[in-house]
Amino acid sequence: MRIPKSIGVLSCSVILGACSTTVPGIYTDPKAGFANVASQVTPVLSKRTAFAETQAENEALKKQVHAMVHRKTISADTAVQAALLNNKGLQASYANVGLSAAEAWQQSAPENPVVSIGMLGIGTPELGAYRAIEGMIRANVLDATTRKQRMAIADARFREAQLNAVNDTLALANQTRKAWVNAVAAFETVSYLKRAKATSDAGSELARKLGETGALNKANQAREHAFNAELAGQLAQARLNASRAKEELTKLMGLWGTEVDYYVPDALPVLPRSVGRMPNVEAKALQNRVDLRVAKMGLEAQAKSFGLTDQTRLVSDLEIVAGFEAEREADGDETETNTTPQVEIEFAIPIYDTGKARMRKAELMYLQAANVLAEKAVNVRTEARGAENAYQSSYQIARHYRDVLVPLRKSIEEEGLLSYNGMITNTFELLTDVREKLGASLEAANAKRDFYLAQADLTAAIYGGGAGSTAGGAEGPTLAAGGGAGH
Repeated sequence: MRIPKSIGVLSCSVILGACSTTVPGIYTDPKAGFANVASQVTPVLSKRTAFAETQAENEALKKQVHAMVHRKTISADTAVQAALLNNKGLQASYANVGLSAAEAWQQSAPENPVVSIGMLGIGTPELGAYRAIEGMIRANVLDATTRKQRMAIADARFREAQLNAVNDTLALANQTRKAWVNAVAAFETVSYLKRAKATSDAGSELARKLGETGALNKANQAREHAFNAELAGQLAQARLNASRAKEELTKLMGLWGTEVDYYVPDALPVLPRSVGRMPNVEAKALQNRVDLRVAKMGLEAQAKSFGLTDQTRLVSDLEIVAGFEAEREADGDETETNTTPQVEIEFAIPIYDTGKARMRKAELMYLQAANVLAEKAVNVRTEARGAENAYQSSYQIARHYRDVLVPLRKSIEEEGLLSYNGMITNTFELLTDVREKLGASLEAANAKRDFYLAQADLTAAIYGGGAGSTAGGAEGPTLAAGGGAGH
């Protein structure tokens, strides 16, 4: 049997061409894709991140984090940096980039040819060791003809994984900064409530002594004691909230064991002197949002997948099998071996599955990705506008409490003290003024916390890594209403 020249050349070219394929170095690098992730994160956060693959690298990062936080009062920037180096969930996200690189590496490498060897008449005494031997090599034709499209899809997935890692990094930084703000604000609340509790203790003790002398009736005594009891419960709840807030920060930084021995400040930084409006916030968000770029990459991958489906919709599997058959025949004392080359083509006949269902599925998946991208673009605009509005409004509210309400309460307290010294007002009225001033200071602290949360949300709304929702949705703690006991 003679092999047709065209078939012989095709089978050889498929096999030899597949063997000569070169895998791009961006897929085989030990930290494939991470340099690109770091280059996109650093300009936004002004922080560095790392991908640890060995025990030595993990130990080095652990020592760096220990030097930053152990038994130290940490700032928001320090907390974010520690989280970027030590959070294991972020390390898993970076490992996913490597997995997508390995997948692209695998797609760029040709499918291994399959070799089969068979023997007939093994051990027949009169014919020697064998009577016939057959060898075949199988190569997938579609693997070679569609490799370019499959590599393009894998490369798109690789770039998408990098963008997802960037978004995960930004999200962790945003969550850590907000957790630090919440923890510091919680401890600031505790400090105000402790001071309020001290004045309440004094009022309760005074009410008890006046009650013993008959100068204060039981109803007014009960009011003071009830206010003191309510404040004690609020203080206990505030301490619990502060402990929980610090634990959330500890979790995001990936700390455990002796590393949890760190401190946060007792109060948030003072408000900035002013904040400017951010022009074209929607355009900036559309240009910089990483999750929007991820959606675009998903649409690109679906487009490439659609082209591959169209190329293989009729013939889903096509293989060329080339080989030979060697047969040995014995004629008396002489043995003659005849070798016959063989070529086979295997493919599925599209009788039942004509590929239309796969084409329809590919079309709908592309349409789905396009609509997801369009919706994301609308949401990004809304989130950017909302975050900018919350940032400006929360600053004005915090300024109002700091510059208007707190000074007024302080003035009332000072005037009440002068009246008390002149024996115009009684002790309970003075204590009430002190409590109301502490309550105004606590409300100012809550407003300041909302401003810093809104500031973090604005950054996330422009660059990604957060919901971009308005801050200040949760109400902060306030002082219990005083009884205002009289004489």
